[in-house]
Amino acid sequence: QVQLVESGGGLVQPGGSLRLSCAASGSIFSIGVMGWYRQAPGNKRELVAGITTGGSTNYADSVKGRFTISRDNAKNTVYLQMSSLKPEDTAVYYCNAVISTSGGRYVLDSWGQGTQVTVSS
Repeated sequence: QVQLVESGGGLVQPGGSLRLSCAASGSIFSIGVMGWYRQAPGNKRELVAGITTGGSTNYADSVKGRFTISRDNAKNTVYLQMSSLKPEDTAVYYCNAVISTSGGRYVLDSWGQGTQVTVSS
C-alpha cells in the first residue's frame, strides 16, 4: 500500500507565491511520472504539470512561466512552486504518481487527498 500526502496549500493574494509538496510513502519499489492536477468547482480535473523520473517536465499553457515542478527522487517527493498567482488558479490541487510496488509486480496510479489553494484579495 502506498500513500501520497500533500502540504502547502492555503490562502494567498493575487501575485503571491505558494509551494506545494507531496511525499509518497509505503511499499514503494519505484516511482515513475509524478504530477499535479487541479479541480475548481464545476470544472473537470486538469493537468497542471508533470515530471518524469529523469526530470523532463510539461505544463498546462495557463501556468507556463509561473509554475515550476520539481522532484527529489531520494525523498520520493514532488514539489510545485507557484508564483504570480491569479484568482483563476483557485482550486483543489491533487498530487499524482505512478508507483510500482511489491518488487515491481504491481503498478498503481496513486492520488493524494488534495490541498486547497485560494487566490483572493
